[in-house]
Amino acid sequence: MSELERWEARYRPPDYLFGKEPNAFLKNQVHRLHGGQTALSVADGEGRNGVWLAEQGLDVLTVDFSETALTKARALARERGVRIATEVADLTSWRWPIAAFDVIAAIFIHFAGAERDKFFANLKAALKPGGLLLMESYRPPQLNYRTGGPPHAELMYTRDLLQKAFSDFSELEISERDNVINEGTAHVGMSALIDLVGKK
Repeated sequence: MSELERWEARYRPPDYLFGKEPNAFLKNQVHRLHGGQTALSVADGEGRNGVWLAEQGLDVLTVDFSETALTKARALARERGVRIATEVADLTSWRWPIAAFDVIAAIFIHFAGAERDKFFANLKAALKPGGLLLMESYRPPQLNYRTGGPPHAELMYTRDLLQKAFSDFSELEISERDNVINEGTAHVGMSALIDLVGKK
C-alpha cells in the first residue's frame, strides 16, 4: 500500500480523524492574525485548521494530497459557513507559490533529510516578506508516548534543527513542552511537542 493509499483509507470513514476543532497551538496564536490576510494551511487533511483560519477572516488555501480528506474539508467549511480554497498537492512535488501568503500553518508535518530541507525552504519561499509561520511538530521523546506522529525519531524535530533551518527569519520563537492533546482519535494523550512562531 502506498503512502497515499494509506492516508486515503484513514480518511475514508465518516468521522474526522483529527477532529473538527483547530490545533490548540494554532488557536492560541489568534492574536497574531488579521482579517483579510492570505493563509496557507499545509497538509491540512480534513480541514480543521484551514476552516478555523477562514473563521478568523483569512483568505485560506488548504492543501493535502488526499482528495478524500479535502472533500471532508469542504464539507466542514460549509458546515461552519465559511469558504476555503482547496488543492490536491503532494508537498514533495507541488509547485509552491512564491511570496504569496501572509500566514502559513504547518501542523504535524514531518519530513527527514533532503525532503525536510526542501520542505523548510518551500515554506520560507511561499511567505511574503514579514509573513508569519506557525508550526507545531513532535520531538523525538514522542516515541515514548506513542500517542500520534511518525514512528521514527529522524522524522521528528528538535530545537537545534529548527533554529538552524530558520535562522534567517527576522523573528523566531521556539518552545518545547510535554502536554496532553485531544485531536480526534489520532492524536490523544500526553505528547512531546515543539512549537515555532517565525516571521520572515
